[in-house]
Amino acid sequence: MTKKFASHADVEEKVVSFEKLSDNAYAYTAQGDPNTGIIIGDDAVMVTDTQATPVMAQDVIRRIREVTDKPIKYVLLSHYHAVRVFGASAYEAQEIIASRDTYDLIVERGEQDKASEIGRFPRLFRAVESVPDGLTWPTMTFSGEMTVDLGNLEVKLMQVGRGHTKGDTIAWLPDQKILFAGDLVEYMTTPYAGDAYFRDWPATLDNLARMAPSQLVPGRGPALTNPQDVQRALAGTRAFLTDLYGSVYQGVADGKDLKTIYRETYALMQPRYRDWVIFDHCMPFDVTRAYDEATGHDHPRIWTAERDVDMWQQLEGA
Repeated sequence: MTKKFASHADVEEKVVSFEKLSDNAYAYTAQGDPNTGIIIGDDAVMVTDTQATPVMAQDVIRRIREVTDKPIKYVLLSHYHAVRVFGASAYEAQEIIASRDTYDLIVERGEQDKASEIGRFPRLFRAVESVPDGLTWPTMTFSGEMTVDLGNLEVKLMQVGRGHTKGDTIAWLPDQKILFAGDLVEYMTTPYAGDAYFRDWPATLDNLARMAPSQLVPGRGPALTNPQDVQRALAGTRAFLTDLYGSVYQGVADGKDLKTIYRETYALMQPRYRDWVIFDHCMPFDVTRAYDEATGHDHPRIWTAERDVDMWQQLEGA
């Protein structure tokens, strides 16, 4: 292979930030690693996305305890990817909440996704032995929208459209206009689209834009603390997706094969996006999924550890 597989070259520890957005909201970010959101009411705490392992989640808990002693009653899974959910057991929450679509995806492909992501992210899963046997299962599911009262603070959990996955869920503080977007939105970080719906995702971003968030915690990248940066993140995510899918769709229309389309799309995207975190990691997966969607595979195919390596060798091999 001409490039190290996925994130195997990513070995440097990241600097963690724990940023206060309001008296009720905090963002745990780490230079492009997966983010965690913290929402604090008068009675309880909700954590949105949990980190990849219970050991990594302990640092989130330590920082939560620096600002509140209220119980962590709820964990929200914005979607099913292992790097987001396998820290859940560390929080000892009363409820693990996810959309019904996310629950169904765990049933359908959770085991394969676990093996796939552990293989892709050795640094993030460095304490993988701390993950309990089995999968992380939601204890409460919903479809469309539900509200959780944390004590004088209502949190709206919403599905606003398909994008990163079909089960994407946001957490929204309507009175404060603070949005926890999961991987529907990234900032200066490459969107992973291996399980995405390219044709739906831009409209989903439009739905988020209409909510006019004043602050936003993306799936990766720094917390965005003003409306201008929020709009830049929405626009940047949209531009990446439309640029990539447009290139792939045209390649398919021209009758080109996947490897040719990959090389041409990489060359198109690299000048603008090469400095975005995990660009080289995401591109083979994103182009493969875009190619599938452009050739009639409406629903993402399941990634396995074996499929990951085979695809990487096909597109990045000599």
